[in-house]
Amino acid sequence: MEKPQLETNPEDGYRLQTRIFKAKRRGNTKQVHRLQKLLMKSRSAKLLAVRRVTQDNQGKSTAGIDGIKSLTPDQRLHLVNFLTLSGKAKPTRRAMIPKPGTTEKRPLGIPCMIERAKQMLVKLALEPEWEAMFESCTYGFRPGRGAHDAIEAIFLSIKHKSKYVLDADILKCFDKINQEKLLEKLNTFPKLAKQIKAWLKSGVVMEGQLFPTPEGTPQGGNLSPLLALVALHGLETAIRGSIRQSIKAQKQLTVVFYADDFVILDPSLDTIQKCKLAAQAWLQEMSLELKPSKTCISHTLTPYEGKVGFDFLGFNIRQYLVGKHQSGRNWKGERLGFKTIIKPSKQKIKLHMEALSNIIKRHKTASQEGLIGQLNPLIRGWCNYYSTVCSSKIFSRCDWILQSSQLRAWARYRTKRWNLKTFNRYWHNVDGKLTFSTQSGVELISHTDTAIKRHLKVKGDRSYFDGDVIYWSTRQGKHPEVPNRVARLLKKYRGKCPECGLLFVEGDLIEVDHIIPKRKGGTDHFENLQPLHRHCHDVKSARDTIHGVEGADDNSRTVE
Repeated sequence: MEKPQLETNPEDGYRLQTRIFKAKRRGNTKQVHRLQKLLMKSRSAKLLAVRRVTQDNQGKSTAGIDGIKSLTPDQRLHLVNFLTLSGKAKPTRRAMIPKPGTTEKRPLGIPCMIERAKQMLVKLALEPEWEAMFESCTYGFRPGRGAHDAIEAIFLSIKHKSKYVLDADILKCFDKINQEKLLEKLNTFPKLAKQIKAWLKSGVVMEGQLFPTPEGTPQGGNLSPLLALVALHGLETAIRGSIRQSIKAQKQLTVVFYADDFVILDPSLDTIQKCKLAAQAWLQEMSLELKPSKTCISHTLTPYEGKVGFDFLGFNIRQYLVGKHQSGRNWKGERLGFKTIIKPSKQKIKLHMEALSNIIKRHKTASQEGLIGQLNPLIRGWCNYYSTVCSSKIFSRCDWILQSSQLRAWARYRTKRWNLKTFNRYWHNVDGKLTFSTQSGVELISHTDTAIKRHLKVKGDRSYFDGDVIYWSTRQGKHPEVPNRVARLLKKYRGKCPECGLLFVEGDLIEVDHIIPKRKGGTDHFENLQPLHRHCHDVKSARDTIHGVEGADDNSRTVE
């Protein structure tokens, strides 16, 4: 039996992070550096860093050049005791992974276990400092912000007015960043700057050979996303500085960043073109450039260069003239003559249906219950992601293709024929609806079971480190990608983990636990469920085993 997991109190580190954030907002850089040093010496922060990279991280089982995939509890504690910044770094292992929907491959850097823990510790110290400086239009790789906030920001910008759009993508952003410019922009204290430089210059190992890294920051490291955001900090200021400085012009211009993708929206084509030139000039200073194949100008309502609307973060965003759709209205209630519609992009719909089809083909000989167990998480996750936009018709279409084509082919393969007997074997009446289900009651969820509910964008320049835990806990419970059952449990337990008594915070993995384990007679009823941190769930399962419950509760759902 495995020993209980690392015990740590994240609230201790969060208090220090809040102080760093507020000190940076006041402009007290000296105090920021003092608090950062204090945080990185804190045992609580070290324990949290090790826990996140060895227990909570989804890619924890991928080994670096040291070959270490996982650590025992004793090894984790040993790692905590040796977690200090030495100014040196081991090379990362490079692996090429395919990009979804393309034939291209993305280079992924996999650091050693000790380097992952060090990078996480540094991230805990650096992130609140830069959260105090990042522009409010940046949504990618930031705690408390995400793709749905970016999409809602775009909707608020165009819901009353059609605009031209520059949809831009930075070419190999992570691989081409100017390291010297990045270190200069970080402007941190010498010991930390030396350690970050060591990570940037450590090199990569591929097929047994060591290659230098004179530029870029490797994708795959815990610190890399934050460093990329730091490198791009200031781009919005340069874009806005390229147009006339009138208040009206600045209000009409909208810039939305998500990692290395960004869009610029404005009613004037001339303004869009000026912004594009300004962005190119600014990126050149960081040794970056726009990707020509993924950078284009379009219009949200009328055709421009043969294109209407644009795709961003898997969503299709455009406006339709009155006819097929009802007219939208402005804040006065006057008809606009067009309707703004955001829905899943065609490419993402195609990839989703292909993913479902591949699962069905791989499970031709599996039981119906096993197939449903594979399909349900994929359907639920995809629908939750698109549950904040106009997806009802697309959900219905996906259900029709899945039921009438893909699952019908699976049933025909299993029985070597298609007739009423085959249909009655795999489809049953559930609550007055014919459902792909088993005799025991295990049923396939439908895309249309997901309710459409608009997402509320994060307020202005609010940051997760501002100390308002009630605001951020409430937002977490209402996030579209949090399953309904988990959201209800978070509300019931007031956003706290009943095992440790701490609030669920950004980055925590939440699992649904059976209070009375199923093997001891527990049920799936709501009253027998509770939300737990993943590490708290491990502790409770170990305790249940000690108390004579054979087997830990293995029917949990993880919310990422």
